[in-house]
Amino acid sequence: MREYQICSNCVMDTADTGISFDENGVCDHCRGFKEHVEPNWFPNEEGERRFAAVVEKIKEDGKGRDFDCILGMSGGLDSSFLLHKAVKDFGLRPLVFHVDGGWNTDIAVSNIQSLVDGLGLDLYTEVINWNEMRDFQLAFFKSGVPHIDIPQDHAFIATLYNFADKHKIKYILNGGNIATECVRNPLNWLYYGTDMAQLNDIRRQFGTVPMRTYPFSSVLRHKFWLRYVRGVQVIKPLDWMDYTKEMARTTLADLYGWKPYPQKHFESRFTRFYEGYWLPERFGYDTRRVQYSSLILTGQMTRADAIEALKKPAYDPETIAHEFDYIARKLGISSDELRGYFTMPKKSYKDYKNQRWMFNAGAKVLQAIGVEKAVKR
Repeated sequence: MREYQICSNCVMDTADTGISFDENGVCDHCRGFKEHVEPNWFPNEEGERRFAAVVEKIKEDGKGRDFDCILGMSGGLDSSFLLHKAVKDFGLRPLVFHVDGGWNTDIAVSNIQSLVDGLGLDLYTEVINWNEMRDFQLAFFKSGVPHIDIPQDHAFIATLYNFADKHKIKYILNGGNIATECVRNPLNWLYYGTDMAQLNDIRRQFGTVPMRTYPFSSVLRHKFWLRYVRGVQVIKPLDWMDYTKEMARTTLADLYGWKPYPQKHFESRFTRFYEGYWLPERFGYDTRRVQYSSLILTGQMTRADAIEALKKPAYDPETIAHEFDYIARKLGISSDELRGYFTMPKKSYKDYKNQRWMFNAGAKVLQAIGVEKAVKR
């Protein structure tokens, strides 16, 4: 068994089985950021100047249309701040699009409504068939893999992309960003959500409900077909401006009464349970290490503060039993059945059909042409 080691610069450790360290104890995540990401990141006036040309193109192409772009809104920090900037600073006319996967927290609903009302916009919501979502999520629990949030994530992405394509909306504004996400979740923690070979294999083995309405979108469809054939472009404006977590929180709270979450991605109650409890307790994967390491590399958090924060669990020990029961009840199973999935033998993406070779090849091509700055591994 590998000896435990933690990076001397960030807080990534050997829970990431693919991690490597140099002679100074600095991990490959940190080295990759310095060598490949930081030189191509412009969170300054240069970035704003470059992005201004993109904004003008979006406006020009959107003339005569009700909307010039579409923005997927979760109620989380990144998408909320992006919506504020898109309307107030860029003068864009986004269609605010929300996908309801059945797990919204009350805070998320409130935050979305506060932004929409405050900016005088309309909200379009598409609701995923709950019986299909529930069965798909249960199939992932039964499979034993760590990445049980894929049914929800895949639905969010596929629904948004399918809608944009159907309604000929050429620009998707995406809240993904380097400032808070420059360190990627390792592949053994969170596998690719658009690997249709894997999704179909898990569905075939463990699913019980026909997926007649659930939205699917393969990686080839949204990375190649929609981008290069249909002309749908995904734009990440937050990478072209000075963006920090604290600045965004303060701005949104002051202007819209936006309320923060205990942790990134906790706008979904399922994701809160999955990232806060299931992953660290069943597999030993604490996604806060990824999130805090991103903040360390971009100067928003000290390593000492991150280490101190990691001493406390991401979940509330006093309420986790209630949360466990809620998740089971929502999924239509007993708490004992859910505990059975928690204690069953652990599996990984390698135990099921997958197209990792294709993702690896595609990522290298996209990085070579400058579309992707960081390669997941």
